[in-house]
Amino acid sequence: MHSIRTEALIPASPDRVYAVLADFARYPEWNPLNLAAHGEARLGARVPMVFRDLPGKPGAVIRQTVRIVAAEPGRELAWAGQAPLIFKGRHGFLLTSEGAGTRLVHTEVLSGLLPATWSAERIARDFTPAYEAVNTALAARVASLG
Repeated sequence: MHSIRTEALIPASPDRVYAVLADFARYPEWNPLNLAAHGEARLGARVPMVFRDLPGKPGAVIRQTVRIVAAEPGRELAWAGQAPLIFKGRHGFLLTSEGAGTRLVHTEVLSGLLPATWSAERIARDFTPAYEAVNTALAARVASLG
């Protein structure tokens, strides 16, 4: 099992940050990792998503329908997806108020046969920067909406 964890401080309220995260229809406008998502940020909802594939495969995407496993406005949004035995992941955003802004903790827990072949170095090289790019893009999106 592997865990990815990134953090960012976003100068906006948790409710404003959550509103951007939960607006799946607008992901193509700002999200560099989740290229498309169609559905509601509602507990138990099934949401078809398109993700950018791993580095080294320009233009390659992964299409998967995920299940929303946490949807607490202003607090947490998370989804889980899997390909039995091959891959299982839980991708989440935890929001906490900090000063005049929001502490974002952006995580993923990965397990299965495919992630078992990845080293910690590969996770740090190929995954962590992509999650940090999402954090930066999220902060810019929130700021652009005033």
